[in-house]
Amino acid sequence: MRLFPSLFALFLAIPLVEIYLLIEVGQVIGAPLTIVAVVGTAVLGAVLARYQGMVTVTRLYTQLNHGELPTQTLFEGACLLVAGALLLTPGFFTDAVGFALLTPPLRRWAYRQVKDRMVVRMDPFGQSAGPHRPGDPEEPGPTTIEGEFRQRDPDRDH
Repeated sequence: MRLFPSLFALFLAIPLVEIYLLIEVGQVIGAPLTIVAVVGTAVLGAVLARYQGMVTVTRLYTQLNHGELPTQTLFEGACLLVAGALLLTPGFFTDAVGFALLTPPLRRWAYRQVKDRMVVRMDPFGQSAGPHRPGDPEEPGPTTIEGEFRQRDPDRDH
């Protein structure tokens, strides 16, 4: 799938959906209440995103201090950043998506979906060779060289 056409469609469709929803809601509850609702969801979303962000940062530091790899925590932090941006964007559709991203079960589900589709290969020195998808052509593996090892003592081996 091409990235540019998909992004173009999103940037075109989302504002149209937002305008439609704002007009429909405004006709039902009136313009002043619609404005209060949009501002209220932005404020509530910002407070919730900040709180969950602080919890996530605390969990990140705890995992790092225990020597754990915090991949899920980093992913959830990225989801919270996107949620915060969506909640600050005026509109009901972006607020709904933003609030959905604030729910931990949805973030865990999304993490599992992304994790199951990605494989990270390691080179012989333990460095990441980058993300690969299952089914990508195999790259040649590392070469094993057999030999003997003997530690020398610099004081005795003159």
